[in-house]
Amino acid sequence: MAESSAPKNPNQRTPARKTADKGSLDTPLSGRQRILPKFSPDPDAFGHATEGFARFMGTPQFLVYMTVFVVIWLAWNTWAPLEWQFDSRALGFTLLTLMLSLQASYAAPLLLLAQNRQDDRDRVSLQQDRQRAERNLSDTEYLTRELASLRIALREVATRDYVRAELRSLLEDMLEAQEELRTHDPSGQGQHESPRDKVKEKLKEQRDRQRNPRTQQIPRVKPGHSTQDR
Repeated sequence: MAESSAPKNPNQRTPARKTADKGSLDTPLSGRQRILPKFSPDPDAFGHATEGFARFMGTPQFLVYMTVFVVIWLAWNTWAPLEWQFDSRALGFTLLTLMLSLQASYAAPLLLLAQNRQDDRDRVSLQQDRQRAERNLSDTEYLTRELASLRIALREVATRDYVRAELRSLLEDMLEAQEELRTHDPSGQGQHESPRDKVKEKLKEQRDRQRNPRTQQIPRVKPGHSTQDR
């Protein structure tokens, strides 16, 4: 009891064999030795062959060949001489039943393997279609934003009809101004402005009336008129 209760020496090292048995992380595990070599066939080649056989089993040719084979088997073991028969009719064609059961037991996994490969292809194609749809959506949104920005920018661009209308109105204003200069009477009373200034003022008022009411300027008060004359 005294020996078991005595404190252990902290400097004492445990043997390497004991640490390896405990499974420490710094000790690599040794691989298990195989009795037989590992069989790893090519999954692509095997899957391609499996799909080819599964496709052939789903064709009318396979059904016809299988029917002909079974009919020949039954006819031979029914009407052939007993010395030539290899599958007794009295036992219910046991060998034929065993062959058909073996074929069915192999056909089901082959069909499942082909279906799994088809599901993987469908999943990949669906993922690619989703990515393509996302790219098309992003491209469509980008083109929509670009078209909207172009439409906004074109609102500020003067079109040919607008420029023609502005030039036509300006020409009309100039013709009216020339007509007023010709027919103006300089002997008017209380006139402190020259005819040219009056024409300029009139043209300015016409332009202000053609503007948007929000941007229309407040008319100037002439120095010769007082607020009491209104």
